[in-house]
Formats: sequence, C-alpha cells, structure tokens
Amino acid sequence: MRCVIARYPFDLTKDGVMDSMKGITPEPVTGESVTIGRRRYPVKQVGEIITRQDRRDFTGGEVVRAMVRLGFTCHEHPATPVPVQDLTPMQSASALLGAPGVWEA
Repeated sequence: MRCVIARYPFDLTKDGVMDSMKGITPEPVTGESVTIGRRRYPVKQVGEIITRQDRRDFTGGEVVRAMVRLGFTCHEHPATPVPVQDLTPMQSASALLGAPGVWEA
C-alpha cells in the first residue's frame, strides 16, 4: 500500500511492518499506540522505524492512518494507566534504598 508520511511516499505492507518491528522492544506508551503482533508500540516509535526518519518530521496521525489502512489496531490512550500512590517520606526513603516492599502506615 502506498502512503505518505512526512511528505514522502512509502510502499508499506502489513508483513513488512511486522518484520521491521520484530525484535524491537516497545517504549512506554504515553499516548497513541498501535498493536503489532502481541505488542503495543507508541505510534511515533513505529513511524521512526518504518520510515527511518526523525520523530519530529511526522505526526502520530499520519502513522495511525497508515497503520489502520494496513489493518493494525490503533489505540488513543495508554494501555494501562499508571496508578498514583502517595508515599510518606519514610516509604520514599525505604524505596530508594531498595526496601523489598512499601511499608504500611
């Protein structure tokens, strides 16, 4: 399939994208993401790998459009929200020193 990302035309195939992403460790997902195989990658990471361009040269929307047209599932939000836990100063210090668990207050 021919698509345009960052004003450059690319001929992409689903198998080609899967081969390009094989062996690549996903970065933490903080925004839009795409599921490739059993892994979920940030769209900017996928775009950088398949186009070999700097992430600042294209938008996430361009990559999302291309991935959807190829048949991949795209997501708007991170897979699992990171829980926010307020720690006491003693718990924070223990965690920084390598304590095996967080104390109960």
